[in-house]
Parts: sequence; C-alpha cells; structure tokens
Amino acid sequence: MTKNWIYGDNVDTDVIIPARYLNTPNAKDLALHCMEDIDETFATSVKAGDFIFAGNNFGCGSSREHAPLAIKTCGIRAVIAKTFARIFYRNAINIGLVIIENDEVQREVDIDDIIDIDLNNGKIYNKTKNKEYSFAPYPKEIQKLIEAGGLVEYTKQKKDK
Repeated sequence: MTKNWIYGDNVDTDVIIPARYLNTPNAKDLALHCMEDIDETFATSVKAGDFIFAGNNFGCGSSREHAPLAIKTCGIRAVIAKTFARIFYRNAINIGLVIIENDEVQREVDIDDIIDIDLNNGKIYNKTKNKEYSFAPYPKEIQKLIEAGGLVEYTKQKKDK
C-alpha cells in the first residue's frame, strides 16, 4: 500500500538532500539520505509508488539536481505541491520526476489516502475521499521526456531513431 508524505511550505533542497551527502554522484547513495533533515523516517520507510505532497515553493534553495534525483530514486511516483521553485521544477523534468502543481489537494490529503494520477488528462484522484482535482497537463513532448526517464534518456532515444 502506498503512503502519502505530507510536508509544508518552503521545503528546500538542503533538507531534501543535505549538502553533507553531495560528495557522491551515486543516486542510490543519495536516496539513502533523502529528506532526513526534515523527516528522519522517510528514507527508510518510503516505498515505490508513494507520493509527496507539499505547500508553496517546494525545492527552493540551491539549484542542485541531486534533490529531485534523490526523490526519484526513492521511488516517489510524483511530487504534488501548491508551487515549485522554478529551478527545481526544471531539474525535476530533466531527470524525469513527475511534479504537479495543484493548490487544493495537499490541504485535503491524508497519509493513507489512495491517490492516483492521470498525466494525460491532468487529473489527481483521491479514491479514499472520492475527490478529483485538476492540473495543467504537460505538453506532449514533456510527457515523452518524463516517460523516457529524463532528458538524457530522451535524447538517446531520439538519436537512436
């Protein structure tokens, strides 16, 4: 069963992946320390398919690509927040991490609610509460980039064609 990890406003890249762990380029090593300065249980309890919900300005702080990479490597299906720091938003897209802006759902979601998303139609479903939320779907090219696993993999696939 998936879990929803719920955080507030201004979750910065220094708590997503603390600077003391930036000496490794290994994504699996980064994931072992993901969110530990804001939630010491996250890295040891997160499961593939879980969601992160947050308030305003998620991913603020430094422009390190390590932050969305650590989250993605933990298996997070999507980060859903009111707003994202712009550089984090772009870094997340570049590495293929699904991020969704919605200003309602995080106020109503609970840890154990069953959530599903439809990227093509811009829908978030809270199946537990029988609620539906909308967001602006990604343009088709960005959807392809995310499906490929990020910009590097997308570029390799295009080159091989």
